[in-house]
Amino acid sequence: MVQPLSADEWGDDEYAAFGKLLGAPGHQVPRAGSGHAYDPLKFPVVGLLARHPKLAEAFLTFNAYLLQRGELSTRLRELVILRVAYGHRSAFEWGQHVTMALAAGVTPQEINQIPRGAAAFVGIDGLVLTAADELVDAGTVSGETWDLLVADLGTHQAMEVIFIVGAYVTTGMAFGTWGLDSIPGSAVLPDADERHAASG
Repeated sequence: MVQPLSADEWGDDEYAAFGKLLGAPGHQVPRAGSGHAYDPLKFPVVGLLARHPKLAEAFLTFNAYLLQRGELSTRLRELVILRVAYGHRSAFEWGQHVTMALAAGVTPQEINQIPRGAAAFVGIDGLVLTAADELVDAGTVSGETWDLLVADLGTHQAMEVIFIVGAYVTTGMAFGTWGLDSIPGSAVLPDADERHAASG
């Protein structure tokens, strides 16, 4: 399995990659092992991605746009990410994004309903989860769902739904392959049996 970089493996290219996520040049990124709030050693996912620093730089630029500058509301974005994390059994992403979802106003009760998918939600919440499931299951959003997304959200936000699903399917596959586990103390990924029961 791939392990995050150790403190002595961080160099200029790796700091530059992390800087893309933080919105800072590499020389301003806190040094690995410094104990700073943004010490790279506190971000194992970045430490994994930075094993390929140029790829990490490109991906984190894309990811930072979706997380920090996208037009889709934080609430809808986090609902979509949680649904993808659940479906791809990404314990790390689930743990990280439960915290982010709660901060965005998603309730604990709503988080508990994520395994049931769109059927447990109404309105635009259910619509973005329908789109997420269609993308994961079929690789495309149906024409009807796309038209509803555009009507409710506009073209920019509808497009972002597609790219958010794609980004987190990618990380789910990568982290599953590399064996990245959840951070101790973070929310626990619900059992997969719930997903099967909900779809049966």
